[in-house]
Amino acid sequence: MSTDIKLHKNDLPDDLQLGNVIAVDGEFMGLNVKRDPLCLIQISSGKNDAHIIQLDRNNYIAPNLKEILENENVTKIFHYGRADLAHIKYYLKAKTKNILDTKIASKLARSYSDNHSLKTLIKEFKNVDISKQFQSSDFGGELTSAQLKYCANDVIFLHEIHSKLEEILIRENRINLYKQCLNFLNTRVELDLALFKDDIWAH
Repeated sequence: MSTDIKLHKNDLPDDLQLGNVIAVDGEFMGLNVKRDPLCLIQISSGKNDAHIIQLDRNNYIAPNLKEILENENVTKIFHYGRADLAHIKYYLKAKTKNILDTKIASKLARSYSDNHSLKTLIKEFKNVDISKQFQSSDFGGELTSAQLKYCANDVIFLHEIHSKLEEILIRENRINLYKQCLNFLNTRVELDLALFKDDIWAH
């Protein structure tokens, strides 16, 4: 089944219905939040679709996108949300609420592995070998079809992957620890934005 990929300029359409659980990812010009701007946000409803929002970097006015990110009744699934959430807060001025994170879930659930990349999780749980060729490409200009496909792959599998990881967390009695980590995630983002990058719990 081919993925339904739609590119939206500046914001999500007014009439788009995505449901109460969405997968979210962002693309930036680099990992330094204050230097490297947020370029794209991609969202999937979990129905083999990807809505890619190419943001207006002159003003970052995207009220529909901002509303859904801040809506406590909509669950957002990220993979390594720490970087995405920092860029979203800094550029969109939005505090994302009701967050799940497959990387955190993987580190707690898959203690049998030291690899928690999205590529690895997709291979393990979906038996699909995705290309990460465009992970370090330029997302600041016109997008190629290959870049759009890469962006789509970052969100279309997250619903199912999170469900599989949650099953392991429940089975291994680690689900409450996972929930507590999620409660700290926005604080971790605030620490990043305040330039406290190191582990504050370290000696």
